Amino acid sequence: MNSEAANLPAWRGGWINRLIARPGFQSWASRFPLTRGRARADGAALFDVVQGFVQSQVLMALVELDMFRRLRAGPQSAEVLGRACDIPTERMQVLLQAGAALGLLKRKRGRYGLARKGAALMGVPGLEAMIRHHKAFYDDLRDPVALLRGPEDTKLSQFWPYVFGGDVPDAEAATYSDLMAQSQRLVAEDTLRAVSLKGVSHLLDVGGGTGAFLEAAGHAAPKMQMTLFDLPPVVPEAQARFDAAGMADRVSIVPGSFREEALPTGADAVSLIRVLYDHSDETVRTLLARVFAALPAGGRLIISEPMGGGTRPERAGDVYFALYTMAMQTGRARSAAEIEALVTEAGFVQVRSPEPARAYVTRVLTCVRPD
Repeated sequence: MNSEAANLPAWRGGWINRLIARPGFQSWASRFPLTRGRARADGAALFDVVQGFVQSQVLMALVELDMFRRLRAGPQSAEVLGRACDIPTERMQVLLQAGAALGLLKRKRGRYGLARKGAALMGVPGLEAMIRHHKAFYDDLRDPVALLRGPEDTKLSQFWPYVFGGDVPDAEAATYSDLMAQSQRLVAEDTLRAVSLKGVSHLLDVGGGTGAFLEAAGHAAPKMQMTLFDLPPVVPEAQARFDAAGMADRVSIVPGSFREEALPTGADAVSLIRVLYDHSDETVRTLLARVFAALPAGGRLIISEPMGGGTRPERAGDVYFALYTMAMQTGRARSAAEIEALVTEAGFVQVRSPEPARAYVTRVLTCVRPD
């Protein structure tokens, strides 16, 4: 027995867990009629967790090989797909079988075609781009204990350099802006379902990138004026977006950094869409104080981003986004209660956070600057 194991505490209390943890009990429970259903379900669920990384790598391979688009015209054989991808037939067969087992593909008469989930993946804006960029995230997760202990540098922090402030090269700004814009459509959709813009005459979107959310908001509220505030490198793409959408006369683009500058005034609502979880509590407090100062009495703040479950842990916020923001080396997936405490500290009132339609996409929290 190693020294660390020798120092672990003995069982105390929780007699049911002590019993369940015995290998002999597990063997018996998997056979006994009254317990075998639960025992087998628990075993299958545990194995699903164990093989989770392999499942994500199968998905990565399917996306990297553009398999879903290759199958749009109909089912194909492993041999044909293998030749097209320069992969031996028997290995392509393994990948296609794995994709079918995950419900992304379906097998019929020895050939493979798109399953419903595979087709749905193609219909989710930005999802394939997000999967591809996960290479950096997976690299950081190779040693999760090292990540938990706080490495000096991570791959993911290099992918998202803007969160540390300072100047960002145009090429890097374009990379993350494009990824954010592609995935922003789902976030905008769920945000605008959860909150009404009725009564808002001017919306200021802080950290809005190339303006994907503002474009959606502009369609939802055709008479509303809008201002986009973000780093200078995103301005050209944002301007092109609003020009193409016919909104140039309704949108002002103000370049700047909320870390260093006061926010533009004149808006009666401010939106922070997937902004807070990128940053530390200190940066968030500074930002919320600047939002409070920019808003008039009765002005509204809309916060939308994935959140942790707090006292009721949930998978999207407390597994994926919690580790993702850790690998970014700044920010964290906060619970709605934690964000409520931060906005209340900044002076906001009437905090509301309805149950999200899709927690893995976003959750919305709104509040008001008091009279």
